[in-house]
Amino acid sequence: MSKTLMKLSAAAIALCVALPVAAQDADTPAEVTIDTVVATVNGKDITFGHMLMARASLPERFQQAPTDQLWEGLLERLIQYEVLAQSDKGDETFRVALALDNEKRELMAAEAMQAVADAAVTDEAIAAAYKADYVDADLGLEYNASHILVETEEKAKELVEELNGGADFAELARANSTGPTGPNGGLLGWFGKGRMVKPFEDAVAGMEAGDVSAPVQTQFGWHVIKLNETRAIDAPELEKVRGQIEQQLRQDAVQAFIKEQTEAGEVSRFDYSKVDTSILNNLGLLAD
Repeated sequence: MSKTLMKLSAAAIALCVALPVAAQDADTPAEVTIDTVVATVNGKDITFGHMLMARASLPERFQQAPTDQLWEGLLERLIQYEVLAQSDKGDETFRVALALDNEKRELMAAEAMQAVADAAVTDEAIAAAYKADYVDADLGLEYNASHILVETEEKAKELVEELNGGADFAELARANSTGPTGPNGGLLGWFGKGRMVKPFEDAVAGMEAGDVSAPVQTQFGWHVIKLNETRAIDAPELEKVRGQIEQQLRQDAVQAFIKEQTEAGEVSRFDYSKVDTSILNNLGLLAD
């Protein structure tokens, strides 16, 4: 739906939901199908299907409105639109024709993408992607490290010398670290890629278990780091990553389909290299 129509829709439904709701028959509700005619305007039928499509395009703030109010408001909106469309002021202008072309193109494209995406998500495809991306993949390492955070490089160098001389790392951390892990002997626990700031992460990645780093500067100060141990990252359970896998399968399938259809089709493009592209701002041309 265009932004103009969306604004009209919001205004219309806001007016209509305030209307009194017609009294309901106490008998069993009538059966309604997608083809049920809910109103007729000068011989032109408005069906329940039209109401459902209008319902689907409502702004978020109206999505939770009571259905009896929605029914009254949607029907009144569609009747008003039909009356206006049939009036002598409701000509299918050039602007309207172009908008309808774009709306149809966009809606049909969305249907195609949905069909392709849905077909891509199968149990077999999910299992294969899980195996390739997690079970058989090298997910990298996790690190268990400790650090001592101080304000100056000079102090960090002094601590490195003490550690090289046999001082206990945890004791030095408790006595000198300005970070919150100081009282815990500087222990950071396990972390993976992306959990630490880059200079710290880069330093750890280049160390072996048991190593103590040279002073490392970050925005927090100067760190002396000890790498305690490393371990390979295990594959997560399938159910924890199923949503991510499904989303990736959908995206990949749609992109592949678009590429395939574009390459297989006969597509030509206007050469705009010598065009003054500011003409895109001339929306007045649509009034012609």
